[in-house]
Amino acid sequence: MSSGSDHGYESGSGTGPRSGSGSGPVGVALVGAGVISAQYLTALSGFPDIRVLAVADLDVERARAAAQAYDVPVAGDLASVLAVPEVEIVVNLTIPAAHAEVASAALRAGKHVYGEKPLALAPSDGAKILAEAQTLGLRVGSAPDTFLGAGLQSAARALAGGVIGEPVSATAVTQGPGPERWHPSPEFLYQYGAGPLFDIGPYYLTALVALFGPVSRVAATARQARARRVIGSGPKAGTEFAVDVPTHVHALLDFVGGPSASATFSFDSAEPRRLIEITGTEGTLSLPDPNTFEGPLRIREFGAADWRDLPVTGTVAGRGIGVLDMARALRAGTGHRASGELAQHVLELMSSVTDSAERHGFVDLTSTAPGVRVLPEGWDPAAATLGTVG
Repeated sequence: MSSGSDHGYESGSGTGPRSGSGSGPVGVALVGAGVISAQYLTALSGFPDIRVLAVADLDVERARAAAQAYDVPVAGDLASVLAVPEVEIVVNLTIPAAHAEVASAALRAGKHVYGEKPLALAPSDGAKILAEAQTLGLRVGSAPDTFLGAGLQSAARALAGGVIGEPVSATAVTQGPGPERWHPSPEFLYQYGAGPLFDIGPYYLTALVALFGPVSRVAATARQARARRVIGSGPKAGTEFAVDVPTHVHALLDFVGGPSASATFSFDSAEPRRLIEITGTEGTLSLPDPNTFEGPLRIREFGAADWRDLPVTGTVAGRGIGVLDMARALRAGTGHRASGELAQHVLELMSSVTDSAERHGFVDLTSTAPGVRVLPEGWDPAAATLGTVG
């Protein structure tokens, strides 16, 4: 993660004419009241700089239940929450196939957008979202925001401090038996726009891009272990469903700045593994699971008998800190860190991995990614920094 100037960062973060307008806490609406919404609602409702004003869902009753549980004043369909004038940021928690449509609707309603990953199903759709936001002077942000948590922020500081010398390469692995064992409605996780690459991959790839900068080219292989899977929990337990995407992907990444990485994304392993290890000229750094906000962070120097822990400092407030950073940046007129441009680069990266696996060769990337400033160590989500509504 770079420590570049605010000016350089703003140029790639959707900062437009409407940035910095308003005062006091930023009004937020959630679209999509599914499984992940509870994590967002819990975190966002506890941030003094944000007011959660509305929840929308195709199932209006589900939206009302979520709103009631978190004391949110408005619940309904998409149109009804977009009509709330105090809503400034729409948090898009819909399924991947709806990300682009909902984002465009929110932008046309004059709202900034922060979406769950991926930004869209295809890079062309992501580019349209960013172009529309730029035209309208609005911001786009995107999950994952786990790279803003204490574990990965501490890793960024450690790398910047030279604890392993010059980074040379990285190994990233996320593998397990697949989410159908625990998710009550896992079908969408095996459809186009999901699978282990698009569903779990963004955590690992965003962390790597935030640490090393943009990727220049990729090569990959992919396969699908089983054409059908069985839901293992909830009211649909025992139901079979079709698998539409590869369930095991292995990729090689070359970064513009020099390092390379090997990455594996799999729903086909009986043995769960989640790791990122970065090898440098003076040692190896073991990062925490990038799908979490905490540690541990460990180092093993050349000649050392074993690993040792490094200190981990920063926020562990959970999903939604990217929205909060975006809200505070909106008021300040500076760039937010979980930017649409970063998400677009990761989206093109995943699409290029898929393309490479089909073409059996290296694929060059055309997009880039802005540098990501490390959060100040004292950055506190629980602090009220934006004052009261004037």
